[in-house]
Amino acid sequence: MCSKLGISQLKLLPTAPFCLLPHREFCRLGFCSVNSSDCRSRLKLVCQSMGDKGKSKDIDPNAVQERLNSWLSKTQSYLNEVTSPLVKTGKLDLKIDFESHDMEEIFMAERTIHSKTPNGHLSWAAIISIEQFSRMNGLTGRKMQNIFKELVPEHIYNDARNLVEYCCFRFLSRDASYFHPWLKEPAFQRLIFITMLAWENPYSEGNDSHSGLSQKASFQRKLVGEEAFARLAPAISGVADHPTVHNLFKALAGDEGGISSSTWLTYINELLKVHEGFTSYPIQECSQTIGERVLCISSGSKHPVLRWKNNIAWPGKLVLTDKALYFEAVGLFGKKKPTRLDLTRENLTVEKTKVGPLGSALFDSAISVSSGPESDKLELEFVNFGGEMRRDVWQAFINEVIASHKFIREYGPEDGDPSVLNVYGANKGKERAISSAINGIARLQAVQAMRKLADNPIKLVQFSHLQNIPMGDVLSQALAVNYWGGALVSKIQDASSSDEITESSNHIFDIDGSIFLRKWMKSPSWASIASNNFWKNSSVGQGLVLSKNLVVADASLVERASMACKDRFQVIETTQATIDAAMIEGIPSNVDLFKELLFPLKVVFNNFEKLRHWEEPHLTVSFLAVAYTIILRNLISYVIPSMLMALAASMLLLKGLREQGRLGRSFGKVTIHDEPPSNTIQKIITLKNALTDLENILQKANVALLKLRTIVLSGQPQITNEVALVLLSAATILLVVPFKYILSFVIFDFFTRELDFRKEMVRRFMNFLKEWWATVPATQVVVLPYECECDPAESADQSERESDSKRKSERN
Repeated sequence: MCSKLGISQLKLLPTAPFCLLPHREFCRLGFCSVNSSDCRSRLKLVCQSMGDKGKSKDIDPNAVQERLNSWLSKTQSYLNEVTSPLVKTGKLDLKIDFESHDMEEIFMAERTIHSKTPNGHLSWAAIISIEQFSRMNGLTGRKMQNIFKELVPEHIYNDARNLVEYCCFRFLSRDASYFHPWLKEPAFQRLIFITMLAWENPYSEGNDSHSGLSQKASFQRKLVGEEAFARLAPAISGVADHPTVHNLFKALAGDEGGISSSTWLTYINELLKVHEGFTSYPIQECSQTIGERVLCISSGSKHPVLRWKNNIAWPGKLVLTDKALYFEAVGLFGKKKPTRLDLTRENLTVEKTKVGPLGSALFDSAISVSSGPESDKLELEFVNFGGEMRRDVWQAFINEVIASHKFIREYGPEDGDPSVLNVYGANKGKERAISSAINGIARLQAVQAMRKLADNPIKLVQFSHLQNIPMGDVLSQALAVNYWGGALVSKIQDASSSDEITESSNHIFDIDGSIFLRKWMKSPSWASIASNNFWKNSSVGQGLVLSKNLVVADASLVERASMACKDRFQVIETTQATIDAAMIEGIPSNVDLFKELLFPLKVVFNNFEKLRHWEEPHLTVSFLAVAYTIILRNLISYVIPSMLMALAASMLLLKGLREQGRLGRSFGKVTIHDEPPSNTIQKIITLKNALTDLENILQKANVALLKLRTIVLSGQPQITNEVALVLLSAATILLVVPFKYILSFVIFDFFTRELDFRKEMVRRFMNFLKEWWATVPATQVVVLPYECECDPAESADQSERESDSKRKSERN
């Protein structure tokens, strides 16, 4: 009578936690209520089968049945208390009603895995996760452990975190739906939370194999970290995706630093409600949406939507589908025909805008959807009495649908491309991309329902987010390979040469061997340097590949691209933080910072002046000897390369000393002193003085430019003749005399100006130049009166009024 039940026949009741006995040769137990007659009948069959198989009359069936009933009751009550969320307010009752020896019996009845590993003892969460997922895979924990040991190298097997991944990923790899159906089961939701805790802490703190029992009541108080959530949440279809998983974690965690059990279960339940709403929207909501998936509807008095057209606001109902946006206005005599905006078109943009009566930009709660500057805009205002977040969320919804179709056009194969049939599953690539966008919109709705939105909602929808992050094109390429890549089912013919393409270097391969054809790479981003660097080692992996999205002890292709984008974004954020820190407010503070940055140049200039003034004669003589040696031996061409090499060597030397910690922590920091506090009057006076100084500098510069204009344009012929004669003489000298002798003379003149035998002659020559410069006139500047740029009619009316006023004045 006893028949073995497959894993597909196991069903979770909404209120029952996991209750799985170790896998033996007798029939398996599913999820059942402790006191139900069905559970007791199954136990009775177990006892009978054990008795039939052993054929031993010494075993009392009633005693065995009673003993198993006791184990089952204690196990279910124990796991129910462990995995149940903390939903009630008040103090958490941590009292355990079981005796210590009874707890050990329950542990041994449920555990088959060896808890002792080379790196320590498994934690209680890791044991629960491994055992339960092993039974869901149709095996025991020990068998899964042995299988994993045979599949992977020793260094991967020794890490208990990899075993947790293997048990979980092996079960998840059996389902290829876009939203995992087991998320509807409360016990599965709790098991995923425990698995994330197990991944984060796979080992127990103590060396005792029973130390995990003390963690039983603390699951509810523990928080899942960002690394564990980012690793496991995207593995479950519909829960998260790699490009936005870190932003989703920050939204759910908030200020707590992690995700609690109650937050996790609330998020999953809200996500289930959203997906149930996708299928529960009635068809009559919009008769034109047949063949499209309705994603969101906004209407009613609580959340009204207004369409602004010709300075008139029309209330109505807004319907968003996976292909279009519908607005059905409410007229005076009933509803009007819905207006449809196709979101699959190119060049569509969604921007925030302000609307108001009579063209005034009064209300900052609207968005504008348009396909170009000259096209008609669809302006929609989302009235939200709680703030502007509703407008931002709808902008993210619409922009994600537009971005998903843009992604399909840019990174996917052309519609009707026959090569799609040569790759297994490539014909479903477009459907996968659309489903991914729908899941992103569903997650954003779930987070909005939890009131966890504290940042830009676009960061939670992947296709829109990829347009705003560095290396987003590389991550888009990885997603394209994930959606359209597959096994090659037939040979490919090149349309240009009709020869078989056999070179694998022409195509892109995923980590599981899936192929993405070269002819589908029509986006210009494939030729970028970042793309080439990423795809060089894209298919190299050391982990156990279960599918293209599930890799044990390694990262999938999309996950690698996401980590590369995150690292690049962190570098940019760090750089921007340094720039923001350098943006000091206040004119005096910026002047002090500028002086501090120019201080090295000031030191070099002061030392050069010391050489020029012969304050240390031996240094000046040495400098001149080196300079004349370089000039006279024709080594000038080597000066600039030598300086660049010396600069590079100095930078590398400082880098090495900094890495050794021999320069101190404060080396390289710029330090300035803050200005003393001042009142408003003092600030105004300081600003006035600064503007006066700036005005004087500008006046002197303008005068100099005007004098040069006079010389060049022959404003004064005599002065122009003198300057032209000097320029011709200088040109003749440069043509006749070698450059090295001219440069030697300039250096000699420069270093002998302050000596006694030349000081008086230099002073007279400088006075002569100043007097000559003072005699050069400036070009005349004509300032025209201000003219009003107005209409001709207004200017005519103004001229008539001026003439009338003149006549009246003449009469008077």
